[in-house]
Amino acid sequence: MKLLTANRLIDGEAVWLGEGDVWVETIDQAVVAHSKDEEVRLSAVGLMSLNNNEVVDVNLIDVELVDGEIRPIRLRERIRAAGPTTHLHFGKQARPQEAANG
Repeated sequence: MKLLTANRLIDGEAVWLGEGDVWVETIDQAVVAHSKDEEVRLSAVGLMSLNNNEVVDVNLIDVELVDGEIRPIRLRERIRAAGPTTHLHFGKQARPQEAANG
């Protein structure tokens, strides 16, 4: 399983491609590709967003489902999903859980 991630160009926020090909700020709202065809489609949307100067560093990443939640395989992507490691009062981990879920 894979999903598409990037950084929003305007502010550098880690984002994931969600339903309706909209970039979302939390990994739990990301669309998960279960086939090569879905991966190709996500990559094409990511390339369009890159060319439109909406995002940078567009990548398909490997994920797994753990207790019903999306979990990136690589540590780097887990950190990006959780927020910066510098201080608990900054980034995604500082947001109230209700706000983070939209």
